[in-house]
Amino acid sequence: MHEMSIAMSVVEAVVDKAREEGGGKITGIDLVVGRLAGVEVESLKFCFGAAARGTLAEGAELVIEEPEGRGRCEACGAEFPVTSFYAKCSACGQFRVKIESGRELAVRSFTIE
Repeated sequence: MHEMSIAMSVVEAVVDKAREEGGGKITGIDLVVGRLAGVEVESLKFCFGAAARGTLAEGAELVIEEPEGRGRCEACGAEFPVTSFYAKCSACGQFRVKIESGRELAVRSFTIE
């Protein structure tokens, strides 16, 4: 379950930054987790609670944005939504699709008291 290691990394990064800023308790964390990032969002939410226990992030509200995957066909230039890395162009049928977005995994922001 790599979601636990992701949750622990998020908590560590946010707590370190909050301490650096001289802040107190972390009340909210906004993440961006693309639908092609290979992360089970519900598992990440569950793991976050355990990872945050006993830290400045304990009890923080975790908000996760899940942008869809987007691809661009290298043959015809069409852009379209994709649900996997092995996508077929919806315009010309070619499999020469470059994934443009949907793999994101980042802390967008967090709120401290």
